[in-house]
Amino acid sequence: MIPEERPEAVEARLRDVMNSAALSFPGISVKVRRVLLAEPFKPLPGVGHLVQPLARHASDIFGIRVSTHGIPLYTDARHYAAAGIPTVLYGAGPRSLLEANAHRADECLVLDDRWKATEVVARTLADLLESGESPCRERS
Repeated sequence: MIPEERPEAVEARLRDVMNSAALSFPGISVKVRRVLLAEPFKPLPGVGHLVQPLARHASDIFGIRVSTHGIPLYTDARHYAAAGIPTVLYGAGPRSLLEANAHRADECLVLDDRWKATEVVARTLADLLESGESPCRERS
């Protein structure tokens, strides 16, 4: 699902497609049981203070323009966003799930990318701490 979609509407459409397909085959019926209806991960207002330094440092360190984009995966980050906690996903590795062979037995990550991504996160945290954007800064 993309953030603009409503999970209930997506589920209803999927049910319609399956039921319509079954009508073409005499004697076939469809029974659907929901296991989980997951809300999509949606960006929150004000998350830019996290995104901007991540994208800037990733672009500098990796030597290519890094910008925000969505990818089709299931993440628990949606729970934090749903609770109103500004949340971004950032990871090392190939630029697409297909390139990474993601969620397969031979999923891969180039170690140099991991080191570079670690530096991106470290620089971003340093920026946030220096700017006072982090709640940790307020406690010191």
